[in-house]
Amino acid sequence: MTRIFFLSVLMLPAMAQVAAATKTVECYCTDKSGARVELGETICMQVDGRSFLAQCQMSLNNPMWREVSDACISS
Repeated sequence: MTRIFFLSVLMLPAMAQVAAATKTVECYCTDKSGARVELGETICMQVDGRSFLAQCQMSLNNPMWREVSDACISS
């Protein structure tokens, strides 16, 4: 009985690491007002007097804005 208890105590750190490795981190971008923009969404950005279409993407485990078009679509 004591062997089973001893072995189960030894297994706890290994089980904790598996649980920590499966934790999901939410990644998203923010616009100029601080509103949340989900990965894959595209918005019109205005930077230094020019407007362009940018998409929220991941780069090296960091969310970032990537220019996808030179001009914004207007209706």
